[in-house]
Amino acid sequence: MTQVEAMEVEETPAVVAKKPLPTPKAIIHLKYGKNACYKTEEVLESVQTGCPELSILQKGPCLYRCSLQLPEFSVTSEPCNKKKDAEQSAAKLAIEKLGIQTTTSNLTMQEAHDELISRITYLFSDEVKFLSSLHPLTGHFRQALRRSEGGPHGLVPAPVLAAYDSKLNNLCKYINPKAESNILLTVELIMGAARSCSSVVTSEETFWISKQTPYTLEAKQELLNKNSGFKEDISVEALYIPCSIEKPIKLVSLDVLSTGYYMDAIAQKLGIMDTSHVLVSRIVGKASSEMRFYFSAPQLPLQADSTSSPSKKETMDPDATLNARACYFSGQEIHGDAILAAIGYSWRTTDLFNENVSVNAYYRMLVGRLPDGGYKLSRDAILAAELPSKFTNRSNWRGSFPRDLLFTFCRQNWLSEPEFSSVYIDESGQSEILETSKKLKLSNPSKEVYENGGTGDANGVGSVGQGGTFRCEVKILSRNKDLIIEYSPQDAFRKPNDAIQNASLRVLSWLNKYFKQLNVPTEKYSSGNIHGIRVYPHTIQTEFALWLSVHNVHQYSKQNELQSFHIEGQDSGVYPSSGYLACISYSISLKQPGEHMKELLEICDEFEFEIGSGAVTPVLEACVTQMSINQSACFISELPPRHLILAAARDHANSLSLLFMQDCCLEYSINLIRATEPLEDRMEQALFSPPLSKQRVEYALKHINESCAATLVDFGCGSGSLLESLMSYPTSLEKIVGVDISRKGLARAAKVLHSKLNAKSEALTSNTSIKSALLYDGSITVFDQRLYGFDIGTCLEVIEHMEEDQASLFGDVALGFFCPKILIVSTPNYEYNPILQKSTPSSQEEKEEDKTEFLPCKFRNYDHKFEWTRMQFQCWASDLALRHNYNVEFSGVGGSGDLEPGFASQIAVFRNRQVHQANQFRGTEEMTNHYELIWEWDSSCNSRSSL
Repeated sequence: MTQVEAMEVEETPAVVAKKPLPTPKAIIHLKYGKNACYKTEEVLESVQTGCPELSILQKGPCLYRCSLQLPEFSVTSEPCNKKKDAEQSAAKLAIEKLGIQTTTSNLTMQEAHDELISRITYLFSDEVKFLSSLHPLTGHFRQALRRSEGGPHGLVPAPVLAAYDSKLNNLCKYINPKAESNILLTVELIMGAARSCSSVVTSEETFWISKQTPYTLEAKQELLNKNSGFKEDISVEALYIPCSIEKPIKLVSLDVLSTGYYMDAIAQKLGIMDTSHVLVSRIVGKASSEMRFYFSAPQLPLQADSTSSPSKKETMDPDATLNARACYFSGQEIHGDAILAAIGYSWRTTDLFNENVSVNAYYRMLVGRLPDGGYKLSRDAILAAELPSKFTNRSNWRGSFPRDLLFTFCRQNWLSEPEFSSVYIDESGQSEILETSKKLKLSNPSKEVYENGGTGDANGVGSVGQGGTFRCEVKILSRNKDLIIEYSPQDAFRKPNDAIQNASLRVLSWLNKYFKQLNVPTEKYSSGNIHGIRVYPHTIQTEFALWLSVHNVHQYSKQNELQSFHIEGQDSGVYPSSGYLACISYSISLKQPGEHMKELLEICDEFEFEIGSGAVTPVLEACVTQMSINQSACFISELPPRHLILAAARDHANSLSLLFMQDCCLEYSINLIRATEPLEDRMEQALFSPPLSKQRVEYALKHINESCAATLVDFGCGSGSLLESLMSYPTSLEKIVGVDISRKGLARAAKVLHSKLNAKSEALTSNTSIKSALLYDGSITVFDQRLYGFDIGTCLEVIEHMEEDQASLFGDVALGFFCPKILIVSTPNYEYNPILQKSTPSSQEEKEEDKTEFLPCKFRNYDHKFEWTRMQFQCWASDLALRHNYNVEFSGVGGSGDLEPGFASQIAVFRNRQVHQANQFRGTEEMTNHYELIWEWDSSCNSRSSL
């Protein structure tokens, strides 16, 4: 399928049942979304009482007036009895001013033609109401009148009428839906209707339209008395977009004379002899930008039947002339070379609007249409930020929310708005799905209503019925309502908003991955449901044909996670780890190694992100997790894709020249300003002194000393907090080992342990007997024979971060295969949560987020997959001990085991009944080493690292 055919298929109208007409406010929301701002105020009016001498004013009925602010203009309604009526009234005024047709669906084809003729007749009349308005076309009529000088009475290009008058545009789309994307067809329809107007004059070979008779003196004065020009000549920067995608875009200058017409300047730059043959696209980017594409009309004869589209036999090869980049941004067919310029008349003023368009702005628009680009732009961090891999909670999220990002992506890529369906699951689990919650449209678009009676803010608080959880299904459809992607998650959430945000993020993440693997055959995605995502390959290829052609020139390569970090400053001992909210200042420059010349690309004084959420580039997060507060770091990274650099570049010319140099790289400079602990840690510190984390270390230390353990393995060691803490106490340990699946955490653990162990080995007196330390990358649910038979194993506050079946698997692997003499497992006591959460100093955002009085108590950490009561934990541990021939005893830290609700952190201590089992096992089994050794230290030759 060719690209032109793909665009034509997109515009074919689907046969659907008639729907009620949308309200004026709904129409405005569809066009402007959040950019439409309603402000309602009460109107105080006095009432005549029939007693003229009464000095007390009598209050009349309560009335409301609404002011609607749009990017182009503002309107104010008349006083109304109700607030919602005032808002609808203001929206209706805006629709009338914009010329949006709301009743065309009731017209016959002949009536639509008649309306088109009537509209053209009105525009070229002496109607003072129109000529005195701020309608953008009045500026063009004014210029035409000044240029006439005894010739035809105000020649106006038909493409200008097509671009600037919404009523004409909507009538053309109603007559022939293909006019939505085919600008030339719209112009032909207007020219055909103009020939039927007795009050205008048209040309057979050009697209000029002029008034048949001279303007009246009053009408002429109304036009000419308004300032629509400028005292001096102006020069406006614009972009020249070649038809061939292989040719680079370039900066051009549009020179407009003070007495000239800007369309003439554009025609001259395009090499077009007749200005009426310059076609104009719809607005690209922000509605207030007046940024449009200008291009030459293809050499096609006008159709006798204006309801038909140009015959393909009469056209040149459509794909050969299609300007893919311009089509991609405008959603319209644009052929040949084009100019992207921000110049023209608007609703805001009679003056000519003009603004420079830079190469940087073009690439920012390009980035903004990527699945992850909206997030990068919302953070104003194109190089540093990445679309997060998970939505943990609203208070830690920075930038636009996933739901808003998904809406923006669909809108910018000319798709239908995403459809959400919230599924409510009863807490009893007897019936998996009790009811599906469908979003209902309200007067306030930021609110959603669910059929079960709950409500939710699109970006905030959600409240549900009694208990239960939510899942959210998402469908992405083309403009013709063909399915592109549907997502049915397995994960459930306690709040409908969390379900919506997570589902939106999952879809965006899939799209992001898909568009960065363009070489992967589409058939791979047609094999059914992958992680809840079902893709329709034919539809996605059709809808994103232009996307693929534009972005296929950009190469995506995976950056190496780590070269080396140069960290400076005093070590404060506070390192951000997973769940921390880090705040950094940074700068990123483009440079050539060994050279002094470099170009600053991106800089930020305060940038917050959650560690472990994937909100920044992997190499940046890896560096930050090895820094302590107030330290600074510098490192070199490979180049990201070229379009990201140009979107971030402040000086395009310098950056582009550097890009062509060999061995270019990015230089990062970072300062760690602060690190806010996760909510779980703050809750514990608010109630317990010392904190629970330290009490758990002391509990493990007690058993280490009592058992005289020489070897210890920490399952799920993370960033090494337990192993690091053991350095501060005298123990019998000679060998310590940590295992985790996070290489970033292991890198931080290696740095801290290396520093402390070397310092102690160099000290004259030391309280540690440790001779070796090792860190392994691997899953604690997989056995590795090198860790078999240790004296003591620890797994502190780890299993709750796994799914319950994985936690059970770990118990079987730990006791059935690793077989430590002692295993200490701790996990939060769910019954203690109400006490912890009442004592926590919460931020205002967290307080607002937790207005869910009907919900059961929440988990301590947003990453917890479960939290057990005392009975659940004891049943799990007792069953494990029985099956693997261990004894188990229960204890805890924080609170008292003799009082309700028990310990805050519950602990199970498993003791192996067969101490000689290790030798028997090693003699009968041959196992593979599944773990990767990441770092090793011994007292004789210090550390070796494979990081």
